[in-house]
Amino acid sequence: MRNDIVIRGGTVVDGTGGEPFHADVGIVGDRIVEVGDVGPGRREIDAEGHAVTPGFVDLHTHLDAQVGWDNDLTSISWHGVTTALLGNCGVTFAPCRPADREFLAGMMETVEDIPKQAILAGLPWNWESYGEYLDSIGSRGTAINIAGMVGHCAARFYVMGERAIEEANDYRRGWTPLVRPSDDEIQAIADLVGRSVAEGAVGFSTSRMTGHRLPDTRAVPGTFAPRKELRAIARAIGKRGIMQMVSGFNEAEEELDLLAEEARLTKGALFSGTVEAGIDYFDERVRAMRADGLNVASVTVPRSGGGVGGLITDNFWQTPAWDELRKLTFEHRLARIRDADFARRLIDEVKQQDPTGHSASRWYWMGDADQPRYDHALDEDLSSVARANGEHPVETWLRLTDAADGKALFHMRGFNVDLEGVERLIQTEWIVPCQGDAGAHVSRMIDSGCTTFVLSHWHRDRGVYSLAEAIRRMTSMPASFLGLKDRGTIAVGQRADLNVIDVDRVAERQPEIVRDLPTGAPRFIQRADGYRATIVNGTVVLENDALTGERGGIVLKSTEMNGP
Repeated sequence: MRNDIVIRGGTVVDGTGGEPFHADVGIVGDRIVEVGDVGPGRREIDAEGHAVTPGFVDLHTHLDAQVGWDNDLTSISWHGVTTALLGNCGVTFAPCRPADREFLAGMMETVEDIPKQAILAGLPWNWESYGEYLDSIGSRGTAINIAGMVGHCAARFYVMGERAIEEANDYRRGWTPLVRPSDDEIQAIADLVGRSVAEGAVGFSTSRMTGHRLPDTRAVPGTFAPRKELRAIARAIGKRGIMQMVSGFNEAEEELDLLAEEARLTKGALFSGTVEAGIDYFDERVRAMRADGLNVASVTVPRSGGGVGGLITDNFWQTPAWDELRKLTFEHRLARIRDADFARRLIDEVKQQDPTGHSASRWYWMGDADQPRYDHALDEDLSSVARANGEHPVETWLRLTDAADGKALFHMRGFNVDLEGVERLIQTEWIVPCQGDAGAHVSRMIDSGCTTFVLSHWHRDRGVYSLAEAIRRMTSMPASFLGLKDRGTIAVGQRADLNVIDVDRVAERQPEIVRDLPTGAPRFIQRADGYRATIVNGTVVLENDALTGERGGIVLKSTEMNGP
């Protein structure tokens, strides 16, 4: 039998955590058919000196809207991801009645910073049920595989309408709670989620983070849902799907109890972990759950998470002069900061607002090399650099920006601030070090390169992960959590989702702003170096760091995921 594709002479890192070995990989159709000494293929990819790995599985994305207009699903498709999980944090576009489209689009804008008008214009909206949504986006064809969870916000609003929102804005008395759902409404929500899973959703997501707000600032539907509602939903899902929860962890013990209960009733429970939420207590509790046979895992950003600011963004100080800059094109902004009188206004207004420069105490210059810096020590922030140069941080910001012809970028750390803490967190047995939030916060954040950061920083530069362990964490570990038995490892019979990577060279590139949303709104993208090839279901979708335009992805439905 002649192979369609042979990956020749690479170092196979098979995703299991086992020792890498030198071998060829033969592919016929969408399957791996040979691993070892493989004969000729119709097409050959030279992998000598490169790692051959399973494709990465990203468990935390918000590509639910972008999938409607970007078949390539950038930026994660530049970073070795071959399967993306949509529908996190309770916010989805299905189930949805036609009259509720604007509500769901507005909620996604305020929670995940995806422009409402781009959502309304860019999606076909030819569905009502979650299964119809999956069919709609699947009919477009995508570079990588996608799987989706049904969101609590949409399901609750579909059943309860306005009563799904647990806060009411009474301007005489402030915020007041609305009536809790009736038993019949709880059962209707659970039944709707159960039907969505039967139609292909791989699980359910909810947000219990009070910071997730509607355009009118009320908390999103489901934030304060009673335990019996979540239990009913978990029972309706059963062992066919997972439950994902984002929590403020204001009551960590109770929230972890809920997580364990959800894991017992379903295929598994997923949450988002941060250094600030705590490591030791969470490690003790989650390890105990896993020892009890529960499928519980967490994702985290494997570096400091936060915004990216610079002259090419609107993410900088808020004073009248800086607000004037926001109204200008990039070229005019650059000219204005180089005007001495206007620059003095920019400086004086910030100094008046923030005399000590504390507002920039977690801002870090990303450098002037092709690859951005994310590895600064805590005391290398903009405020510290400014003090060392006898400046206010706004003066340092303007100086660096001027020297870079306006292209300087600053990483604005918001969580996982201390990289020493991140190093401890990602070594716990339950962490999947990939939470890039792809598709969300499009003009303010860009963490889609987190898989590349794991390889370049935590493996190659720091040695915290061996290559085998780094690959396992991003392949078989998340695939197993979802129940994807035919993906996540390299072996005969597995789906041909693969990467060929130059580990010595792999790196993120500096973020860029592009205006490719349906309404011309801006978003960050971030490319990568070091990816020789990415193959999805036997189709080469990326070669030499560039997407080929081929569409190898499919929609992965709950019926394909047969348990961890």
